[in-house]
Amino acid sequence: MTTKNIIILTGAGISAESGIKTFRDAGGLWEDHPVEQVATPEGYAADPALVQRFYNLRRAALKDVKPNAAHIALATLQSEMIARGGDVMIVTQNVDDLHARGGAQNVVHMHGELKRVFCTACDHHMDCDDDISVETTCPACKTIGTTRPDIVWFGEIPYHMDAIERAIKTCDLFVSIGTSGAVYPAAGFVQIASHYGAKTLELNLEPSQGSYHFDETRLGKAGSIVPAWVEEILA
Repeated sequence: MTTKNIIILTGAGISAESGIKTFRDAGGLWEDHPVEQVATPEGYAADPALVQRFYNLRRAALKDVKPNAAHIALATLQSEMIARGGDVMIVTQNVDDLHARGGAQNVVHMHGELKRVFCTACDHHMDCDDDISVETTCPACKTIGTTRPDIVWFGEIPYHMDAIERAIKTCDLFVSIGTSGAVYPAAGFVQIASHYGAKTLELNLEPSQGSYHFDETRLGKAGSIVPAWVEEILA
């Protein structure tokens, strides 16, 4: 079967090689903040200044990292497949901008983006490279203190779910790169793809919690195994 439409799901593992800190580790969260404090609507309501500082630091840290070979390879795959009449949609759980900086065009950020914010008063979403605070004024409605990170927190619904699921149902190949297989709804994408007849492939440093759902698993660093797989597809 000719592969024309590919859906690629990426997680923390693809950005870790660029120096991006993983959002969660065995001890909790970056800077020792528990999930409830910095990644829930309740945590934000309790201490918005703390949450703003947390994401300001993560946004600033993006200036010190660069896309790695895996990001660049996926961008190459995307452009080449489109030139051949196919399509590649990159769906990422990551909130960094490394896919775009690596050259990718069609990137769907299901968990939001560090370099975007929105107003809780008027729902105005906007790009943001700088710090925000409880004193920030929304440029659309002029309300002070209602601008928050455009990040999907625990308890909130991921973005673009309808479009993602439609694409998965019609793809020929579903590929998961650098994901834990533990966070839903993304962890269930492979089962949807399989149900609708797509081939499935996992590229990961180690088997994910959902490895048994994939037709094939290849293990190694993303910076090595992703470019090798892309070369294989384009050969």
